[in-house]
Amino acid sequence: MAWSASKIFMATIEDILENTTAMDLNSDTFKAALYDNDITPSQTVTSANTAYNAGQWVSSGNEVYDGSEWAQGGVALSSVASGFSSNVYTFDAADTVSTGSSATLANVYGCLVYDDTITTPVADQGLCFNYFGGANSVTDGTFTIAWSASGILSITA
Repeated sequence: MAWSASKIFMATIEDILENTTAMDLNSDTFKAALYDNDITPSQTVTSANTAYNAGQWVSSGNEVYDGSEWAQGGVALSSVASGFSSNVYTFDAADTVSTGSSATLANVYGCLVYDDTITTPVADQGLCFNYFGGANSVTDGTFTIAWSASGILSITA
């Protein structure tokens, strides 16, 4: 089936609400790891299968990276902020940019946003996955994830 939408992992929301995980959306380190179109992301997987390098998100074969420009395991999000406004909870960050200007990445369809800080209930638990609308590539340039003006994710209360 492959990529078709951006979603928040249901298991992660449940883990946060039931205090199974102590994910802090304001101070933890979050990363965005890039993936090709050979996976089928699902929002209904178990907590363990939301994690980076588990389930669909295994690093071998499906993750797209370029050495130090966009490292395996992803690039850390910067200027992370979250909170409520007009009954909508938003998690956002500055646009995520490759660490140099000579990245070469091909067939990038989306990313996994995961918490690189927590270890319980699983290490590197995924928060959401974001579909980029099709194949994206850069050759010897800068790769940028321009997050939506509505944030990386939002939940309406």
